[in-house]
Amino acid sequence: MARDFDTPEAAEAAFYAAFESGDLEAMMAVWVDDDSIVCIHPGSIRLSGPAEVRESWRQIFAGGRRLRFRITDLRATRAGQTTVHSLYEYVAVAGVAGEAGPVIATNIYVATADGWRLWMHHASTPAAIDDEPEDEAPTLH
Repeated sequence: MARDFDTPEAAEAAFYAAFESGDLEAMMAVWVDDDSIVCIHPGSIRLSGPAEVRESWRQIFAGGRRLRFRITDLRATRAGQTTVHSLYEYVAVAGVAGEAGPVIATNIYVATADGWRLWMHHASTPAAIDDEPEDEAPTLH
């Protein structure tokens, strides 16, 4: 299922469409086919390389839950052949009222000979959003 993604935004749209449909082949078509890829799901360990990343998505999709994503506060930064998207994911599960979130995600895309591809996805759940006093310096790690 090779597909060229002309922009990082097209690759990101395909990533979330594959996530929502539970389509493993479509999901992996978005990723760079390289041992350096990295995926970190919320509360999980770092997964590296196509085999580990594929297996993680296979397990997620095997759960059979239909998900819908609402993406907000997208911030995009492009430097040459790399684009970084930082965003909030709000997730609705079919048959469950409301949505969960936010999950804060960072998606890094790289331009390849076959179009833009996902190189890294890192998602985490924050302790809180926007409740830090503005006059205090943020805590780093």
